[in-house]
Amino acid sequence: MRYEIRVEGHVSETLTNAFPEMEHVVMSGQTVLFGTVIDEAHLYGLLVRCQSLGLRVMEMRQLPE
Repeated sequence: MRYEIRVEGHVSETLTNAFPEMEHVVMSGQTVLFGTVIDEAHLYGLLVRCQSLGLRVMEMRQLPE
């Protein structure tokens, strides 16, 4: 499954390195993390990582295959 997680603001390169399995792009004042998510536990792990780094998740959605 591929997912997109949009977080508020421009996330620094240091913080995006905390998500080595995800690619990222900055657009419209948000940072978009996207990539393959193995299972539900992996998805929740990504969200916990966002929370622990103080990132505000604006949107999360599954991308079409």
